[in-house]
Amino acid sequence: MPSSVIDSELYRGIYVSEEMRKVFSDESLLQKWLDSWVALAQAEAEIGIVPEAAAQEIARKAKYEDIDMKTIREGIVDTTHPLIVQIREFTKVVGGEAGGWIHWGATTQDIMDTAVVLQMKDAQEILIVQLRKFLHTLLNLAQEHKDTIMPGRTHGQHALPVTLGYKIAIWADEIGKHIDRLEEGKKRYLLGSFSGAAGTLASITEHGLDVQERYCRILGLEQPTITWHVQRDGFAEFASIIAMISGTVGKIANEIINLQKSEICEIEEGFKMGQVGSSTMPHKRNPMICEYVVGLTRLVQRNASLGFDGMLQEHERDMSYWTTEWSYIPQICMLTSGGLQQMQGILERFIIHKENMERNLNLLQGLIVSENLMLTLGHHVGRQVAHDMIYRVSMKAFEEQRPLVEVTLEDKEIMAHMSEQEVRDHLHPKNYVGLCQELVQRVEDKWRSYVNSEESAKELVLN
Repeated sequence: MPSSVIDSELYRGIYVSEEMRKVFSDESLLQKWLDSWVALAQAEAEIGIVPEAAAQEIARKAKYEDIDMKTIREGIVDTTHPLIVQIREFTKVVGGEAGGWIHWGATTQDIMDTAVVLQMKDAQEILIVQLRKFLHTLLNLAQEHKDTIMPGRTHGQHALPVTLGYKIAIWADEIGKHIDRLEEGKKRYLLGSFSGAAGTLASITEHGLDVQERYCRILGLEQPTITWHVQRDGFAEFASIIAMISGTVGKIANEIINLQKSEICEIEEGFKMGQVGSSTMPHKRNPMICEYVVGLTRLVQRNASLGFDGMLQEHERDMSYWTTEWSYIPQICMLTSGGLQQMQGILERFIIHKENMERNLNLLQGLIVSENLMLTLGHHVGRQVAHDMIYRVSMKAFEEQRPLVEVTLEDKEIMAHMSEQEVRDHLHPKNYVGLCQELVQRVEDKWRSYVNSEESAKELVLN
């Protein structure tokens, strides 16, 4: 009986992607334990510690379907140990002499840490595919709207004109950097764990590092420089990257929420008949999916902070914080994947109201480009003097709710240095978007290769 939103038959569709749920399922975890034992037996067989026939039999019998889940669950409670009952059950399944070679030289944390890392590896692959597709969509939108002018806002107020493409390119650049972080982080946190009871490989000293290297290679993981039983910085780094990814996705969702406000209404998250915004106000078109995503972001970032707590370890092994990793790592991966899936859908169907962008550009009747006028005047009287002069007419225009161009043309001190046409040209919002188009192209040039490679193209088609 599900008891959390992640597993709920009612809510899980808005919280988690089904692909990521499979990565962190009980069945997946059982199989990762078995895969670790198989790799260990194979590595040890390669150098003659374990009989080759035994390693082959261990590999042949390593199927989670042959392990009784109920027995494992009840055994963990009875023994208070997270793995011993699984060792016993797998030994029974393998049977005979081969069963006696399972877990040779390893300690519980070796197998359990390796299983978590294998899940992280699968999760990371899913996230990278999702992020590449997300980046592809963002780059296309940035190009499409590189000339779509809208108000830029700072401190919640109109600042200078920008383009929608420029805004989206900022999002794209951030996503590209997250892909980089995941790719670069592999060598630091996708590490196999085989070090023995106190991390010294005392149980298999003569061939310890050789077995460890082979074990990691078989599993497709990096070999650590030294034991990481109490070295949890890798998980903290992974959790940090996941939290940053979620933060970017949440920021995009939050921006759409703000731009969908009735008074602004420049962007909508998308709408179809049958979608309901309120149970009591039939007219509402609420950005509810974006609100879900912002909520997911908060859950991810709070849970990810446990990665830093987990770095506080005692002596050569410590279970106090180790157990949190079995909880927070699956959660942050599942929730982040769910948020990405939701926002991918938003970006593929969101509605852009160009007419409202045009309306809002002119809402302050020219004040949004007061800087342009000030800098031009500054060539004649100096920047600070020009600031004071344009400040004066700007405040007058604001208070009297009149166009800035009208108030400026009445100011003899300003008009002594500028022509009427100059004033009108410099107070047109479309003439002051800076390098928006060039900056969009810089982002395009930097990250397009991430989604144009043959491998990425296949990922986009498949997803």
